[in-house]
Amino acid sequence: MRIGELAERTGVSTRSLRYYEQHGLLRARRSTNGYRSYSEDDVRLVSEIRALLAIGFKLEETRPFVDCLRQGHSTGGSCAASVEVYERKLSEIDQEIRVLLNRRAEVAAQLSQACPGCFVRG
Repeated sequence: MRIGELAERTGVSTRSLRYYEQHGLLRARRSTNGYRSYSEDDVRLVSEIRALLAIGFKLEETRPFVDCLRQGHSTGGSCAASVEVYERKLSEIDQEIRVLLNRRAEVAAQLSQACPGCFVRG
């Protein structure tokens, strides 16, 4: 399939697909007329990249998942390198939660000082 069809099937712009290709996450084959050509496997790769980006992964963090799929695994998260990325991402999220909870406590304390009778939810 050509780039336009891949874009339509995955809901990703052709510009994004070219960007993924620039970063080595997607490998287009070239037909004799120079058009990019993609396979069904590329639909899975792009879908995996988009799903990971949608939950907060950075583009480069998707590489182990893409590599895992290219190795023939049924899911991109079933390889050791992908599991490491999952674990690192969970650790980052836990740290962000701690920061937000501390920030919330500070704001709640300031509110209770500024408005002693005000109710702080949560």
